[in-house]
Amino acid sequence: MTESKTAGSMTRRELIEYCLTYPDAYEDYPFDERADVPGAWTVMRHGLNQKSFAFVYERDGLCVNLKCEPEQADFFRKVYAGVTPAYHMNKQHWNTVHLNSDVPWDELRDMIEHSYRLTMPKRGQ
Repeated sequence: MTESKTAGSMTRRELIEYCLTYPDAYEDYPFDERADVPGAWTVMRHGLNQKSFAFVYERDGLCVNLKCEPEQADFFRKVYAGVTPAYHMNKQHWNTVHLNSDVPWDELRDMIEHSYRLTMPKRGQ
């Protein structure tokens, strides 16, 4: 993906492929029997602890739920119209990012990395 590409022009598959660039990340479909089912939720997980760091789905456009520190989550909601309290998640610790919005690609990339790091296995796991 090039830096000039906006988050809004990403496809679902491109977003999943980007998440798969993180070490030991894999995609899972725990809520659907098949990945190609309309409305399927893709859950991006860590291989070592199976914790989720991103939930990719479509609801009025492509969305991704990402974990975030509570103060930072609130900050992003105030700065970007395309960031809201997470759909079907703990609203204090998770945000929904609407890709076809005002959230730039570099900010989305940082949010994904932050979520990935927050859910990484702790030392000794």
